[in-house]
Amino acid sequence: MAGRLDDESPADEQAILERFSRYRRSGDRALRNELIEHHRGLALHLAQRFAHRGEPFDDLVQVAMLGLLKAVERFDPDRGAAFSSFAAPTISGELKRHFRDRTWSVKVPRRIQEMRLEVRAAADALHQRLGRAPAPAELAADLSVTTDEVLEAMEATNAYRATSLSAPLRDEPDVALEQRLGTDPTGELDRDVLLEQLIDELPEREQRLIRLRFFGDLTQSEIAEQLGISQMHVSRLLRRTLLDLRERLGDALG
Repeated sequence: MAGRLDDESPADEQAILERFSRYRRSGDRALRNELIEHHRGLALHLAQRFAHRGEPFDDLVQVAMLGLLKAVERFDPDRGAAFSSFAAPTISGELKRHFRDRTWSVKVPRRIQEMRLEVRAAADALHQRLGRAPAPAELAADLSVTTDEVLEAMEATNAYRATSLSAPLRDEPDVALEQRLGTDPTGELDRDVLLEQLIDELPEREQRLIRLRFFGDLTQSEIAEQLGISQMHVSRLLRRTLLDLRERLGDALG
């Protein structure tokens, strides 16, 4: 059956690779559409993993199908790898980008979103080095960008929306901050605003840890590199901070 995930025999897989080779040579759109339809089940399966995160499932399916289309266009059959192994990360990446983009109440260019994280990281490092909060000009010099770009990134923080709590993690697609805290989905907006406030009250390092992990979608290893500590230390800090947030959120919600 077209689109099933794990039923491809070696002969079937070889036939698919040959169809990809023909598509690479001919650019036949009908052949491309056949390949997309054959792997539709993979897109649906991956979209399902991102369900129940506050986005309509039909929207997730559209995003997953877009990722599938990109995978079909980019796949090189001459490398000998199975298409599903190549396509799954491409489709998942498209879904994660969708969630990241949806976490901004005002559409902010990706460049500024990324600069916002870089400015926060640089500010933390310079604060430790200087013993005080760095000025925008000092941040600009440290990042080799203009002061205006730093200020633009700082202003973008106001466009950030608390509902990014629902976005899944890159290395744990079934986990989001709200799942870690066990929060009740009722009264979602008020709860999320409250949690944003509680995060803002954390010590600076713990704030950065939570935001890098759940909002910046960094892995524990990547966070360890940025903070200059071990991954084990990141894990301990994260566990302690989440317990603290859970208790404080529970008290605030009664």
